[in-house]
Formats: sequence, structure tokens, C-alpha cells
Amino acid sequence: MGWRVHFTRRDPAWPREATPFIWEFRDLFSGLDQRLDELGVPEGQPFLISPAGQYDVALNRYFSVWLASSPWNTQAAHARDLRTYFDFLWFGRGRRDWRDASMDDRAAYEWWRRRDEHGPRVEDSSWDREVSTVNQFYLWAIEQDLVRANPIRQRAAAAWSPWARGSGGGTVRQVPAEASHTGPRREVKWLPPLSYRLWRNVGLCGFDATEMPRRAFRGRWAARNTAYADSMIRTGLRLCEHSALTVFELPELPPPGAGIVNARAMLPHVISKGRSGRAVYWPVSVLRDVRDYMEWDRTEMLDYGRARGFYTPTRRSLLVEDPAVPRVRMGGRWVPVARLDAAERRRLLVATGDGGWAPAMVWLNQWGLPMTVSGWKQVFADANNRCRAQDVGVAATPHMLRHSYAVTTLELLWRGHLQALGEMNEQQRLTYQRVFGDPLNWVRIRLGHRSATTTAVYLHTLQELEMRTRLELVPEGAWEPAGFSEEGWLERSAVAA
Repeated sequence: MGWRVHFTRRDPAWPREATPFIWEFRDLFSGLDQRLDELGVPEGQPFLISPAGQYDVALNRYFSVWLASSPWNTQAAHARDLRTYFDFLWFGRGRRDWRDASMDDRAAYEWWRRRDEHGPRVEDSSWDREVSTVNQFYLWAIEQDLVRANPIRQRAAAAWSPWARGSGGGTVRQVPAEASHTGPRREVKWLPPLSYRLWRNVGLCGFDATEMPRRAFRGRWAARNTAYADSMIRTGLRLCEHSALTVFELPELPPPGAGIVNARAMLPHVISKGRSGRAVYWPVSVLRDVRDYMEWDRTEMLDYGRARGFYTPTRRSLLVEDPAVPRVRMGGRWVPVARLDAAERRRLLVATGDGGWAPAMVWLNQWGLPMTVSGWKQVFADANNRCRAQDVGVAATPHMLRHSYAVTTLELLWRGHLQALGEMNEQQRLTYQRVFGDPLNWVRIRLGHRSATTTAVYLHTLQELEMRTRLELVPEGAWEPAGFSEEGWLERSAVAA
């Protein structure tokens, strides 16, 4: 057994019919929740256990101090990257401790991780992320006097600065020399609308390859899954953001005949990546499907959970006593639901009109409990398997739906933008661009990107799409074949014929 990643958890579930052995351990951990509260350890904080079963206080201080303010996904990624490297030191380098790692160990690790025929051969992007996370850990360890030197070889790199043009253009900083230096990938995997519809109908709705219903399909929660996927590809939300929505962030359906095509709602900063809270525009047609899911399927899920006592408040529950004022009592004060992170939202219970309680999360599983990110990934994996079984050559991931939203939205906006500019004179164009900006920046804001450089990758996708479209216009017979066959060179007249 190698290094293991665990996460702090309060109120662990215990068997109802516990043995004396279980009761002994239950008494041992009876004060653990209070101790975690006293130390200020958040729920879900990662920690590493060595192959010898030891908890390294110095090592795990990295998560409790240095990464304490980082998002949970970032902390989990750091923990797993460190585990992978520490496992290599343990199994591949003679049970070497992370404090004793050398540059030779890193060279061997790089060979096994990227080039060894018996290794995983990870992508350059994955390797660069691992180098960055492990390098950050060792820089922290050096500051804490836990190691004497960084096992990751460094190189000098110029950091450009606009204030240093007269003195050489910038400053010099140390960066990991192990990075692949290939730069970010520009390949964007996305689905055109027709391809997405085929994937959704076959993978989520259980249709056959001709998009007709199959009697053998037993997908009980197809309405929930299609509403979730449709809302992802039409809003551009990330998987972690979409999965953390509560009923308080979902906009109401506009009244019939109001002429509203998109309903606007705010995504809270605390559940968005990089605290990129922003306005989200929900197409009314998609929002109607989500509301139908809440009225029918979600109500059935709630009945299941309520009948089994899943919503009985516990010490860890966060209670919204008045749904009209979404707030909870924490630490003796009222905290709005909009300030709760994803882990805290899973503990939310909202008072119902009949004196009971119900989860605040929009998306629930068949047991009436909040859906997890891994649960949604499994839904997509099952849909891809159904498409494969029907010989439908299309697959999707949650992030592909986000890419699809970006590409199609940017293309439509640019088309309208250029058409509007083409009907104006030069002065009108300047005024128009000052007021409305450009489509790339609008998509950047909708996606929650900090820099337009990140969003610019979708421009390269549009450029490739334009090139492929033009290549399709080349006549089939424009290039004369050479005329070589098994019998030799054919007569030019025969080839022409």
C-alpha cells in the first residue's frame, strides 16, 4: 500500500447495528468534530498518510496553512500530484522519503511518467501541472526549513515588465526546467448543435442511432440528465459551478407572452472558479425543462429521501428557516446562502410549508441527496457507452459542452457584430465598439475567464472551422490523380476519362 489521500470529514456515518469493536472506535472519535472546529480545519481538507500509516505533521501543514485559501479542487489536485510523486519515491527509488529526494530522482520520475514504455505516458499539459504543483510544494518546504534544496532543477527566465523597457525589458526569475515548454494546447473539443442533439438523444434519452425511442431503455432519470446537459451547453457553466447551484440561484420562469428569451441570474463568487461570479443567461426553453424536472422528478426524489429520514436536521446541518430570506445561522450570525461554498451548500436544508425540511441543491440523485461531481461524470460516461453500443461515433464530456457554448456563441456574436459594423461609417463604428465592446470580451465574461488570452483559444477554433469550410468548397476533381495502379501507369487519356 502506498501513499493515501484522505479528506477531513465530520459526522461520519456509523452502522446502525454496531459491534463492540465499532463502538470502541466511535467513542475514540467522539470529540474529533469539536477538535476540528477548534483548530479551524475546514470540511474536506486533504491530508496524506504515508505507506507506513503515519501522519506527517510538517507535510500536512502545507494544506492547512499554505493552501488553506485555495479552492477545494486545487487542494485535491495538489494532494494527488504529491501522492503520485511520493509513491514513485517509495516504490521506485528504494522507499525514499520526500525530504531526501534529489534531481536524479526527478530525472527518473520524468522518464517513467512521460517516456517509459511501461509508464503512464501522460500528456504534456498534465506533466506541466504536476511539475508546477510539486515545485510549489518544495519552495514552501524550503521556506519552512524542511528540506535543504529543491529537487526540481531550475532555470532563469525573463519576466517581461512594461516598466523596465529601458533597462533590458524585465526581470529574471527562476522557473522549473522540467516543464515541457510546449505551451498551452489550442485544440478545443466541441460539438456542433446537431452532433450534440444526437449524443443527447442516444446517450441520455436512450434512442437508437436513428433517434427513435428504444423500448429496452430503462433510464428513469432521463429528464433530469437532459435538463442538466442542455443547461450546461446553453449557459457555459462549469461542472463544479452548475452542480453547486441551489434553488435560490435558479431564475423564475418569465410569464407567458412576456417576450423574454433569456432569464438572467447571478452566479455567486464563492462557487465560481477563481471567484468569477457573473451573470448567467438561461434560455427560457431550457429553464422550462429544469423547472419541469423540479416539479416532477425532483419531487419524487424528495419523497424518497423524506420517507427515510434523510432530511432530519443534525448538528452539521445549515438551516434556511425562511425560504424568502435565504440565509443560515453560523457562528452566532446570519450568513447569506450566496456566501456558502459548494461543501457547505450540500449541508443546506430549507424549511417546507408542512413543517419539514428539504435539500436546497437543485440537482439531486435517485435517493434524494445532492448529486456529486463524480456522479455527473458517471452520467456522461454511461451516455458515451450507450452511443458506442449504438455505433454512434460521438462522445461528450461536461467540459466539451462548455467549449461548445463558447464556440457557437462566439461565432454567432461575431457574425452579428461584423454585419452591424458593415452598415456603419467609420465614426459610427468607433462609437459602436466603445459602447458594446467586442464579442470576445463578452464571451470571456460569460465564461468567467480573467484574461481574454484564455478565451482567444476559441478564435483559433473558428479560424480552423473557416479553413475546413473553404477546403470543402474545393471541387472533387480539381486535383488530377497520378494514374498509378497495380497494372502500372495508366494512359493519361484513361485517367482523364
